[in-house]
Amino acid sequence: MANSFGSLYVGASGLQSASHGLNTTANNLSNVNTEGYVREQVVYEDRDYRKIGNASISTQYAGLGVQVGTIVHARDIFLDKAYRSESGRHSFYDASSEAVQEVITHLQETDGQAFKDAIDDLYKAFEEFAKDPSDTVNQNLVLQKASLFLSRAKAVQTGFEDYQRIINSKIIEDIDRVNAIGKEMVDLNKRIQAIEAAHVEKAMNLRDQRDLLLDELSGLVRVTNYEEDVNGVLHIDIEGAEFLDEVTFHEIGALVDKKNEFVTPYWTHLSEPKKDYYYPVFDLEAISATTGSDIGEIKALLLARGDDWCDYRDFYDDVTGKYLSSDNYEKGIANSTMMNSEAELDTLIHHLAVNVNNILSPIAEVGEIYTNNQTISYVDANGNTVTINTADADQKKIRILDERNVSVGSDGELPPRELFVRIGCDRYTAVNATITENGQTTQKTIYLYNEEDTTDSSKCYTLKGLYINEDLVKQESYIPHLKMHDNKLAVDYDIGAALSEIWDAQEFNLNPSDTTPCGYKGFYVKWIGEIGNIGTVYQSTAASLEGTKEQIEFSRQGVIGVASDEELTIMIKYQSAYNAASRYINVVNEMIEHLITSLF
Repeated sequence: MANSFGSLYVGASGLQSASHGLNTTANNLSNVNTEGYVREQVVYEDRDYRKIGNASISTQYAGLGVQVGTIVHARDIFLDKAYRSESGRHSFYDASSEAVQEVITHLQETDGQAFKDAIDDLYKAFEEFAKDPSDTVNQNLVLQKASLFLSRAKAVQTGFEDYQRIINSKIIEDIDRVNAIGKEMVDLNKRIQAIEAAHVEKAMNLRDQRDLLLDELSGLVRVTNYEEDVNGVLHIDIEGAEFLDEVTFHEIGALVDKKNEFVTPYWTHLSEPKKDYYYPVFDLEAISATTGSDIGEIKALLLARGDDWCDYRDFYDDVTGKYLSSDNYEKGIANSTMMNSEAELDTLIHHLAVNVNNILSPIAEVGEIYTNNQTISYVDANGNTVTINTADADQKKIRILDERNVSVGSDGELPPRELFVRIGCDRYTAVNATITENGQTTQKTIYLYNEEDTTDSSKCYTLKGLYINEDLVKQESYIPHLKMHDNKLAVDYDIGAALSEIWDAQEFNLNPSDTTPCGYKGFYVKWIGEIGNIGTVYQSTAASLEGTKEQIEFSRQGVIGVASDEELTIMIKYQSAYNAASRYINVVNEMIEHLITSLF
């Protein structure tokens, strides 16, 4: 020991060091339940050494104790990155699974009755109708069950659309939260800079708050990069674009679709609204686990919601009008749980409405009825004369009421009434036509079928544009069930059999990627099976990711978490060190006092 006063320095350093350790440990204990708090640890280093004597060989030095080198903010960057990545992926699949479960909920429980029951009830009604089409009880049963089926289908569709609106609201909330996080992080960056500018202290608590916000942000969006610069400023990139820099954050805007009020997130700093150019935040066409793009709740919500409400027409190409290929389908609405479910539901409704109506009120091409190259002329609603030449390949495909196979209701009127009516047009347009054959002309009323117009949903047999024929509701006996036989009307049992047989026909597909046709009875099982399989994949993936996230969080908490028992043990150690340093100083004090009193 250099001298007695040097010993005092050693003792004082012990007191100071132990005091810092006690304060740090007390701070850890007081924040044991504080969310996001990271455990702090004291790291000590040697104080200055004093040289003893001037020997040229074997120079001796005496230490003056220890001092606090730094307060370690205990974090593991690898665990942090792993946690944030798995948290984002879990949020993606959890939100996707929730959307699928919502679809299943709407199908299995609609006003206390499963949608499947409505399909089965309509089938049973047609079975009873087939036994005796003239029985008013059977006729009324068909109308009741058809009305119930349609109302339940519309309730399911309404439920789908309402849930899309809920998802849309959640997307807006998440976008607002991302922007709020950005604003808070800018403030924290500035405060951390101000505190650490003198290189005297570390803004530990502020860093904890910032890291906690980064954890939350990683669950909402895919954080492609984040790093802290030498000034303590955190930089963040979202989906490959800069979000947070030294001075500000780049706000995410929400572009609102005027048609349905659905929002699309876009980068405000990369867009030019005056030129109607909006740079999207998310690329929804290339999402896969292999590329690591299946991350973030907002992205999953955007996929689940889709960008519009759908019907069966969305399974057809807008330009060619042909059924979508499997590849085009899988790149389109197949990725949206809600849009795809709406289109599949409407596919069922469309096929059923068309098939039932075609039996009750049959149609055929002009060329099938008039086979001898006749010409048919009539004046349309605009006063223009229209001529149909049955020898023309295109014109002979014009469809009209097939009076060769028609049945009528109890009033015997033509055209027979359809069961499902389009809200935008009647089934037929009656015209007084002049039919010319070999120079001979005859006058006849023909009924031109008003074809579906895929550009106008009100003119298509789609769920939103359908209602039950009001004439049939008022008088059920008007439903077609009589046919001319031996110059008198008789019950047409064939029409009842035909209505019953369509339920077993395997004639339409669930969607463009479905390779096995199904019928109405098998549609629901196949539909719910497909949705269930997708939901199982999402759910199992989300559960697996949740387990992985929890394991990483457990490991992470082992580094950053505060264990009260461990901290109490450390506190006892520092307390003992403090007491030992105090006793050491007392001994040195007594020694110095003894030396002084002995000398004098």
